[in-house]
Amino acid sequence: MIIFIHGFGSSGFSFKADRTREYFEKESVLAPSLSYVPILAIKTLEEIIEYGLKRERVSLIGSSLGGYYAHYLSNKYNIKAVLVNPALNADIRLSQESGMATNYYDLTKFEWSSSHIEQLKALKIENSNEKNLMLMLQKGDEVIDYKEALEMLPNAKLILEEGGDHSFLGFAEHLEEIEDFFKEGFI
Repeated sequence: MIIFIHGFGSSGFSFKADRTREYFEKESVLAPSLSYVPILAIKTLEEIIEYGLKRERVSLIGSSLGGYYAHYLSNKYNIKAVLVNPALNADIRLSQESGMATNYYDLTKFEWSSSHIEQLKALKIENSNEKNLMLMLQKGDEVIDYKEALEMLPNAKLILEEGGDHSFLGFAEHLEEIEDFFKEGFI
């Protein structure tokens, strides 16, 4: 099972989620549209992972804030995760977003508050199991400085590209490499 975890204000219907579903058509791919409330999003993902682990191997792909969640969950469950332009300092970065925010899928508004930041802080990982992680970074990311992830996870498997943007241009071109990473160490 592969779980695609979307970013802040996004949904399970993002371009990367759709490409992941298409590529891994023979596997179970879930891309839930998660609550903007971090603790609710994490509880939903934990339930899916725990259910999945009873039946099959579970791997994660997380983009931006989804990368923050995937980092936490990868460590908690000792499973592989691909972090796409991850917001590994989401608690700091999103503290600037206080107030009304927009869901990019349906343009509805939601309120982002300091209590959400506190929930993110509770998910912060200090000692990562980097052998389970692959970073996908583009130097042209206009939202997050790619160097943050390189400094925090220097031993993770790495795809680092010039140019690009926060959405990670050309994501679908790396799905075979993601598949190979997920299979490493499994017979």
